Amino acid sequence: MSVEQDIEQLREKIRYHDRKYYVEASPEITDLEYDKLIDQLKDLEAKRPDLVTPDSPTQRIGDAPVPQLEQHEHRVPMLSIDNTYSLDELKKYGERIAKLLPDEKIAWVVELKIDGVAVSILYENGVMTRALTRGNGTVGDDITHNVRTIADAPLRLIGDDVPPQLEVRGEIYMTNADLVKLNEKQAEAGLPAYKNTRNVTAGTIRLLDPRISAERNLRLFCHGVGYAEGLKATSHSEFLQELNSYGLPATPFVKSFLDFDSAIEHCQGLIESLHELEFEVDGLVLKVDRFDQRAKLGSTSKSPRWLIAYKFEKYEATTKVNNIEVQVGKTGAITPVAILEPVELAETTVSRASLHNAEEIVRKDVRVGDVVVVEKAGKIIPHIVRTEKHERKEDLPPFPFPTECPSCGTAVVKDEGGVYIRCPNWQGCPAQIKERIRYFATRNAMDIEGLGDKLVDMLVDEDLVKTYGDLYHLTADQIAALPRMGKKSGEKLVAAAEGSKSRGLARLLNALSIRHVGARGAERLAEHFGNIEALMAASQEEIAEIEDIGEVIAASVREFFQSEFGKETVEDLRGVGVQMESAKRDADSGPAVLDGMTFVVTGTLQKFTRDEIQELIRLRGGKASGSVSKKTNYVVAGENAGSKLAKAESLGVPVISEDQFEELLAQLDAEA
Repeated sequence: MSVEQDIEQLREKIRYHDRKYYVEASPEITDLEYDKLIDQLKDLEAKRPDLVTPDSPTQRIGDAPVPQLEQHEHRVPMLSIDNTYSLDELKKYGERIAKLLPDEKIAWVVELKIDGVAVSILYENGVMTRALTRGNGTVGDDITHNVRTIADAPLRLIGDDVPPQLEVRGEIYMTNADLVKLNEKQAEAGLPAYKNTRNVTAGTIRLLDPRISAERNLRLFCHGVGYAEGLKATSHSEFLQELNSYGLPATPFVKSFLDFDSAIEHCQGLIESLHELEFEVDGLVLKVDRFDQRAKLGSTSKSPRWLIAYKFEKYEATTKVNNIEVQVGKTGAITPVAILEPVELAETTVSRASLHNAEEIVRKDVRVGDVVVVEKAGKIIPHIVRTEKHERKEDLPPFPFPTECPSCGTAVVKDEGGVYIRCPNWQGCPAQIKERIRYFATRNAMDIEGLGDKLVDMLVDEDLVKTYGDLYHLTADQIAALPRMGKKSGEKLVAAAEGSKSRGLARLLNALSIRHVGARGAERLAEHFGNIEALMAASQEEIAEIEDIGEVIAASVREFFQSEFGKETVEDLRGVGVQMESAKRDADSGPAVLDGMTFVVTGTLQKFTRDEIQELIRLRGGKASGSVSKKTNYVVAGENAGSKLAKAESLGVPVISEDQFEELLAQLDAEA
């Protein structure tokens, strides 16, 4: 084999492993083995410098500084993105798009808005030829020399069938872990620390010396396209897959939805998990998926109409970790909590921040005595972004995560394939019992008014309550005998417990603290099975087939009801008269005149709460759904109704007010 062939073979092997590491996140070789491949290629190229090409993996290190940043025009302008901080405005945007594309089904994608620096990278016949900043949207700075040092950005695309022209848009960023390392180096050199990842990235990418950029380990995610010839994708979802096939790192955690309401619902859940990311995010982006619909929507002079950024205010503060405590949750999960030196954040005093799990403590290397950056985004609880390790003036010991439950002393176990460490003593752990009883009494569960946190602590500590059923055996005298309680309080609590027996199957299933089962999942299970006996007899496969359930929830539900604890719990509650059927109808409920009808409730109601009207619909035999479709019979709309109202109008679904809903019930009752 010739030297030319040896060199090309090595390059292809290195590009393959680059893709496995940066794009697929599934490396097949160690860093040492990878470095050896690079060294072999360097040696061969040193012998034949005439064979060195600009797209060789050895050319990432960074050459001599450029004399100045040149400017070039974007072939397709890099427009800005409209944004909103308001959920109501986001819904109104969805309504506007629905009106602009009447009678069309619009699929949406939701992706993270990376807090970095925008870049446009041009590949010609698969080879990187130019990289520009956004600039003013029309003209950008040439930063090719620095982008070539980013390991995520392939110098040559993978495959023989790549587009002859591909201008890919993306975001250059730095991880929090790399900022920690950089600031440690800054401290060692007696230089000031960098404040955040975005500032470092913005400054680094415009430096004239690429060797500095190479040292700082900048990263890249791709999320859009400018000018392109030969692109195969017809939608954004397909486009991201196509990028991956070329070895380009597509933006992660992207999910597609068939309607705007589902996309918004996903946004709310996604925001709560942002603490798990290694990089900073300052919002979410919602995009129309299909390219042909994007073309119809077009752009304004400033921004495309087919996407919007849902942003949230971010507030940061620096403080000290005074201690790390652990809490035991209702399903046994042991959650570490950082006790902080109180600090002002978004007009509130923050003194605690969840560290979520043992792996997060290790990943962020949080230790008692450390200086940390705490962040609050929107309405989400504060979390620790990173440890300022350059401020660590002494050798602080790592936090010893407990091997035994702090409440009952049972040896803890780690979830198989998961990150949570739990106490397996489901029935005997006082902390778990207290948390489950607290949740059982909450409004979305059995709604037992008067059963507060302190009273739960006393009831469990005095051995008056160990199971859910024990709540229904309590007497007014037993409660009155507790500190700071009286007979009147006891009588009220007994009455509240008695009244909770008729909440129905959905509320009961939510109250039982079955792992992975929340209010919506409980509702789906209750609607499908109708009573607890049918659910307990169902197979895991039957449960998994239900809408919004799936394998994980099904396995958890099946495991709970087949366990001795689950069976005893059901028998205990049945014995005290707790209702275990859906849509129980008594004399006050009226006939099931809504049987076979589906309703969607949206907007702010005046006469009912959302839960009350949905419960009434179920009690009268109807189905309360969360999304509008052609099968929906009526949409009950209050004030500020959003995208569900727009969808109902586009589908021709009748829209009625609360008063009209009551008139409909009265009319059907009269006809029954």
